[in-house]
Amino acid sequence: MRRFRDIRPQPGRLVKSLSVCYTLGMGSMLEIENLAVSIDGKRILNDVSLSIEEGEITALFGPNGSGKTTLLKTIMGFPTYKVESGRILFKGADITAIPMDERSRKGIGIAFQTPPVVRGVKLRDMLRITIGKRGAVSEEKIGEYAETLNLAAFLPRDINQGFSGGEMKRSELLQLLAQNPDFILLDEPDSGVDLENIHLVGNSINQLLGKGRVREKRLRSALIITHAGYILDYVNPDRACILLEGSIRCIGNPRDILREIREKGYEECVRCLSLTC
Repeated sequence: MRRFRDIRPQPGRLVKSLSVCYTLGMGSMLEIENLAVSIDGKRILNDVSLSIEEGEITALFGPNGSGKTTLLKTIMGFPTYKVESGRILFKGADITAIPMDERSRKGIGIAFQTPPVVRGVKLRDMLRITIGKRGAVSEEKIGEYAETLNLAAFLPRDINQGFSGGEMKRSELLQLLAQNPDFILLDEPDSGVDLENIHLVGNSINQLLGKGRVREKRLRSALIITHAGYILDYVNPDRACILLEGSIRCIGNPRDILREIREKGYEECVRCLSLTC
């Protein structure tokens, strides 16, 4: 696999092989610096560095077990994931040690690959709680979103109780629309979703991210994990990275990277890196 580089012209940017570090100008929404993370004493992430600017959408590829979900949950602040070294900056402030609920209030939102079932809590009530935390979206607007996502009939039901895979994904996106976050983490939004639902999911993600606006005028940034790449039919990321063996290895054009992965697999990336190509 050829070494990918970010093709956007950005003065002062430096991309290095293997550790992939780079410098950016003003306007970074999220910065991850030399992050190492472990779970139950097992190291999962090693020296991860990544910066995502305001309005930028980044896709994250990687084989199963490479640490993609670990990275997202560490950014979100799940306590199971222990930061051994490095730090996470959000809008210039160090959030490495602050709890998950505070990160949510600051404007970070996440949609899970396998959303949990929350018995005893109605979807409508969760949406009202979410609106109250940030107050940027009206209840009337959430009703409109629910209609668009074909979820109006699900509002009085327990969260994700008896929902299909696609309905769970749409429920997660509805909750994100209610939260109105500035930075969005999406963990494989295209997995376990049929053709009808992937269309709804893709359109809702575009609504969240402000598709159609030039990047400088977008209100939100995002980091999207995708394994199969189907979501790229609906969402057009600005760039993509490959997470391999716990470190970010390659960075470049999303469709070029996806094509190489589909043609040659991640094994070719491993071989390339072993040869330091």
